[in-house]
Amino acid sequence: MRRVPPTKTQLLKIKEELDLARLGHDLLDQKRNILIIELLTLVDQAVDYQERIEKSLAAAFGSLEDAVLHMGKRNILSVTQGINIEAEITLKQRRVMGVSIPVVETDYTEHGPYFSLIGTGFRIDEAMSNFKDTLKTAGRLAELKVSIMRLAREVKKTIRKVNALDKIAIPDLEETHTHISNRLEENERDMLILMKRVKARLEGGRRNGI
Repeated sequence: MRRVPPTKTQLLKIKEELDLARLGHDLLDQKRNILIIELLTLVDQAVDYQERIEKSLAAAFGSLEDAVLHMGKRNILSVTQGINIEAEITLKQRRVMGVSIPVVETDYTEHGPYFSLIGTGFRIDEAMSNFKDTLKTAGRLAELKVSIMRLAREVKKTIRKVNALDKIAIPDLEETHTHISNRLEENERDMLILMKRVKARLEGGRRNGI
């Protein structure tokens, strides 16, 4: 409880602070709920993309192994030297309840033809396609993991603020408000009793001819 003079001015001030604290608590509570929903959604997506990247890598290396079996390591090395694909990873930002989280975009620019189609077969194209898909999936997974860490930190901070208001600030203000109200009521009762005594004494004096 705060140690403040039990005056009407202080009572009004404490009431304003209490109303503001309750409003802040409600807003922070809503923010916490929204962040938790967003966090759980991203966690589910991250689990899905983790499975996708494992399947994508398995498919990419499987295609590469097939290409090596059919073309031979020397031909594969010769082909890879002629591959000219540029990967561009762009980082952007979006905000969720004031929290900045990344958006990863992966694009490719192919400069071809970069190897002869004779004697290569479809497997080398399949392997390249699978590795490109893997890189895109990895970028999305990295985006999700960073977003999850940032949202988790903000959820933790918001929960601390909500608890501080709920357990400390609001009860303290309520106790102070009640204390001042009680003191003011006591003062009013004391003043009323005093006024009655003064009135009774004055009336007694008039009856005695004073």
